[in-house]
Amino acid sequence: MKIEYGYTFGLPKGIVWRELKDENILRNSLPGCKSFIEKAKGFYQAELEINIGPIEDVFIFEIWRNIEKSPSYYRLIVKGKGNLGEIDTTIDILMEESQGTTKLTFSADAQVMGALSLAGERILAAGAKKSLESFFLKMEKEIKRRLYQLKRGSR
Repeated sequence: MKIEYGYTFGLPKGIVWRELKDENILRNSLPGCKSFIEKAKGFYQAELEINIGPIEDVFIFEIWRNIEKSPSYYRLIVKGKGNLGEIDTTIDILMEESQGTTKLTFSADAQVMGALSLAGERILAAGAKKSLESFFLKMEKEIKRRLYQLKRGSR
């Protein structure tokens, strides 16, 4: 299953690049996130509650930052397991800056196994895109909130 998504942050690329890898920003931005821990540099474990239509489950994900080309590209390898099945995916994230904004392109190639795969690609892809939209909107708010706090703290 292929998933493509684009989002434009109203922030410069350097800031988005730095904050996109921050454990606290990620934890606060991921929909249904119960826990998010950096186990080692570039290796995370997350527990996420997934609600896509009639599908409800809790998945444990292992996430590796596999390839990194600062400050424009990285690849994630993600493996998740829940009661309803497993998800293995490779995610490519590309960022381009234009006039102080950052256009992020998200491209995933996911394999869904088990009962979860019976839901159908259209339902899963639509649910994934809705989750991505929520994730990036929350992430931008979290980054802006942090920048505001840092600015206020430096006065």
